[in-house]
Amino acid sequence: MNTNHILIIRRLRHLIGMLVLVFSTAGCEKYLEEPVYSEMDPESLLATEAGVNSLLNSTFGELFLSGWDGKSRINLENWCTDIEWETDGGENLIATQMINFTWDASLASNWLNNILWLRPYRAIRNANLLLENINRGTYDAARKATYLAEARFMRALAYAKMYSWFGPVPLRTSSDDPLELGRATDDAMKAFIESELQSVVAELPLPGDEANYGRPNRGAALATLCKFYLNTKQWEKVVDAANSIIALDTYRLYPEYGQLFRVENERNNEFILVFPQSPQGGGNNYINGALPPGFQRSPEMGLEFRSGWQNWAAQYRLYDRFYNSFTSADKRKNLIMTSYINGAGQTVSLLNDNNTRAIKFWPDPNAIVNEHGNDLPEIRYADILLAKAEALAELNWPNQEAVDLVNQIRERAGLVGDDAVSLTDFPGLQAFRDHLLNERAWEFYGEAGIRREDLIRFGKFVSSAHERGKTNARETHTRFPIPQDAIDADPSLEQNEGY
Repeated sequence: MNTNHILIIRRLRHLIGMLVLVFSTAGCEKYLEEPVYSEMDPESLLATEAGVNSLLNSTFGELFLSGWDGKSRINLENWCTDIEWETDGGENLIATQMINFTWDASLASNWLNNILWLRPYRAIRNANLLLENINRGTYDAARKATYLAEARFMRALAYAKMYSWFGPVPLRTSSDDPLELGRATDDAMKAFIESELQSVVAELPLPGDEANYGRPNRGAALATLCKFYLNTKQWEKVVDAANSIIALDTYRLYPEYGQLFRVENERNNEFILVFPQSPQGGGNNYINGALPPGFQRSPEMGLEFRSGWQNWAAQYRLYDRFYNSFTSADKRKNLIMTSYINGAGQTVSLLNDNNTRAIKFWPDPNAIVNEHGNDLPEIRYADILLAKAEALAELNWPNQEAVDLVNQIRERAGLVGDDAVSLTDFPGLQAFRDHLLNERAWEFYGEAGIRREDLIRFGKFVSSAHERGKTNARETHTRFPIPQDAIDADPSLEQNEGY
């Protein structure tokens, strides 16, 4: 935490400071309230349900992928993988460090520190305040239980994401915690995340019963738990969590992969944990960097540039090796732009120059300047099915059920008949692992954080970088450094090894 953050906590501790209620991802779909800014004492604020919901919305807002920070988090996690890279524009300084594995603890403070460190800790602070002060009001018992579960879930989600990025971090579970607080042990960190998520599942509403679209529900908690188990290789628990999600009988694979991420289809049964976006502000602006220079239209994709959309100088590009890894029948490949017509009427090829573009988040017809309304999924049902397949294989190979789960994903992509996989295609567990890593790339390219976590879990994060000629990559880079601003503010923090 930086000095300003410490001062905020100190003032809140004495109940004489400012509680800044930061933005939520409000918009026309009424999933959360509009941003509210006020100076209130938690003692009076949390005596009303309006105050409780304002603080919860603040907590959600800090963790949501939206606007510039949302796009930047996606890029921080993807530029260091074997799928995507970037050139040009104001982001290129950061991108170059991520692509070449030359980042350090001082990496542009408004990225590593503000986005991956301070925002989660502000969410944790808000959750702690609610948990400590909710008894100041009188509420319906069921609603109170839901409020408490939502706060604990968001706090656990913040810690789960930070554990993925940094490893163990200080566990702040009270506003009375010391201002200087060292990192938790690895075992304590994992135990806290697991126990918190397990504890809130039964208290959260079933999918569809939550107060507003985007608020936490039972499926979101189970999915977060499943992914946490996956990335910590707790295989039996992955299967149990996945089975609990399947048993909810709510989630399905959306029939058409090519339509899944369009704004008109965003409220679907495949998105489990989702961050709503709004063109009125705090929207999805990834697409602005994916469109190639001078883009006017793509006949092959049926996409034409509209006035009001933005086309940034920053260029988000895909590696040819990834694009060429698709089979020709794979429908997921159809959301990658390979050529276009520019403003001069010229056809420009993007092939064979590490320059194809992911147009997964199809531009919103009602976008306003940089902001598109396409919701951003943090966890999809497809991820849960593939997580279960991976865990089953690790527990007991050969495993027909694991192969069948992969084929569920491939069938949606049009890969049936000879394009389906069979148990005999994999002479051993390692062959299945290699295929699963590829399958996850084809399914989740361009989405937040998934590829980085997959490469690390499969032990390929560093070796794949070396294959791309990024010789600076080393095991140290499987964790980001604790931001230098945070260490300067809290001398008890120890830096990750190698930084």
